[in-house]
Amino acid sequence: MKAHGPSTRLIHTGEYKTSPDIALTTPIYETAAFVFDSADEVRRYQEGRSDKFLYSRYANPTVVAAEEKLAALDNAERALVFSSGMGAVSTSLLALLRSDDEILCAAAVYGGTYKLINDVLPGFRIARRFVTLEELREPARMIGDRTRVFWFETPTNPTLRCVDIRAIAEACRAHGVVSVIDNTFASPINQQPIGMGIDISMQSATKYLNGHSDVTAGVLTGARSRLDSIDLMRRNLGTVLDPQAAYAMARGLKTLPVRMDRHNRNAAAIAQFLELHPRVARVFYPGLPSHPDHDTAKRQMCGFGGMVTFEVDGGLAEASRVYDRLKVIKRAATLGGLETIVSLPVLTSHWGYSDEALERAAVTPGMLRLSVGLEDPEDLTADLAQALE
Repeated sequence: MKAHGPSTRLIHTGEYKTSPDIALTTPIYETAAFVFDSADEVRRYQEGRSDKFLYSRYANPTVVAAEEKLAALDNAERALVFSSGMGAVSTSLLALLRSDDEILCAAAVYGGTYKLINDVLPGFRIARRFVTLEELREPARMIGDRTRVFWFETPTNPTLRCVDIRAIAEACRAHGVVSVIDNTFASPINQQPIGMGIDISMQSATKYLNGHSDVTAGVLTGARSRLDSIDLMRRNLGTVLDPQAAYAMARGLKTLPVRMDRHNRNAAAIAQFLELHPRVARVFYPGLPSHPDHDTAKRQMCGFGGMVTFEVDGGLAEASRVYDRLKVIKRAATLGGLETIVSLPVLTSHWGYSDEALERAAVTPGMLRLSVGLEDPEDLTADLAQALE
């Protein structure tokens, strides 16, 4: 039988099996603990011979249902959900790294990830090395004897540069290094890194996966053998997602393919509009033929996403003027929701970066990052036009 498509999997996976009274949608199990009938039943659970639940910090039916949907979406053996994207990042790195290990990380990554790796991990005697996009073209040369994890994202935040996923996966596998991609900007609808050989795919589920700007969550997907140790670390750290948030995210997942189709189409229209505007110095969108990594994006993406970054002359002062004049587009520090949102990277995701770190990440003060939502595209272009005037 032919495998089901992503829309069918997201609607049906993880449902209909959580209680004798079969519900059409998995209910919210908002409970801290679960009742056992006997000591023998507890023993069978602890020995792995029971499918019962013990404690919601370990596992919860609502949370498991959401994880099953996410694993199916990524064509992965297993998924783990967390209380935030940074919960997923920190828990995974603490599980994968030990003192005297090294993490190799792309210089162009989300600011929270950069600060965790740069400022926190050295306190655990974990070395870190940041590599530029140019250096990522030859990933095998970047890997050292102590490298244990290779962390990168594509498209990158906020410049939307794209790197060769398969090349990094192959280099890591050849050297026994765990490859981890932040797939937040693309979403699994547009990009399937597990199928390209990546060990672990991480996403901020706050963004496209939930899609309604009302849940904070993170997710990791990959092989069961990779995620089992991270699951144990999640139990110890307590970074699991709450059942109510898991329910809301699972509900949002059911419309992800439909939403991403509209995000893709709207963002392409906005990028084309901005590229022709005389006040715009540069536009960053992988779907534009002018994008430096357009060919790479075409090889590994089936849609170019809802994120568009553009740069205006005049630095932060001019970017702030455009930012302040927008009327329909909202000013907020998130992305991936129904509404179109604008942010100034140097004041949000990349706040606190040194000048050198900003230069390595290719982030400039004149950049504005758009998360293009589901509004009528004509209203968005009109709003941008009046702000740029």
